[in-house]
Amino acid sequence: MAWYCSANSNEGLVNNLKTAKIITSKRVEEAMKATDRKNYVSYSPYRDSPQQLGYGATISAPHMHAHALQNLEPFLQPGMKVLDIGCGSGYLTTCLAEMVGPEGKVVGIEHIQELVNMSKKNIQKDRPDLLESQRIILIHGDGREGYPEEAPYDCIHVGAAADETPDALINQLKAPGRLFIPVGGRDQYIYQIDKDENGNVTQKKVMGVVYVPLTDADKQWSR
Repeated sequence: MAWYCSANSNEGLVNNLKTAKIITSKRVEEAMKATDRKNYVSYSPYRDSPQQLGYGATISAPHMHAHALQNLEPFLQPGMKVLDIGCGSGYLTTCLAEMVGPEGKVVGIEHIQELVNMSKKNIQKDRPDLLESQRIILIHGDGREGYPEEAPYDCIHVGAAADETPDALINQLKAPGRLFIPVGGRDQYIYQIDKDENGNVTQKKVMGVVYVPLTDADKQWSR
């Protein structure tokens, strides 16, 4: 069903994701309805497929953003702190900020300055209050290393596929905390990595996916 959730409006897209049972949480539904994809994607924003952003980057299909928000929802409660690695157009970053509310904070990180600028421009157009209040801060840096300056995080979302699970990101999770990350080369899977209140780490394979690689800026530019 996921690939058949395309619509002619943001509300229609979210309603189709709900009908397909990809969205099951009212909070996820409300966050995605409050964040219109047309402000973040210039071409076919309501098509349920990945879209090119330029600079070797893509924005994931809406159903994957819905899966991510659903998976992380227990760690996207009001007042929590989130790291969004590969924030791209700023769309999911804004959805995350909606979910953690006025007392929460989302750090978006990109290793290509032009993508940081894109995120900032899009969020400024759609929700300038999120930048002005610093509920969202955008960083130019290597997401593979996380962002220790704001750690620890209740949850971390990664929007590109790592060769292996980065220890640096697990180390920046709170206890408890959760990491949502695609891992692998030719065969990629989303992994849910949980750290419990005692610091014990467990991994769960969630689903097969196809993401662009989590790599350095030079290699991404050459794609």
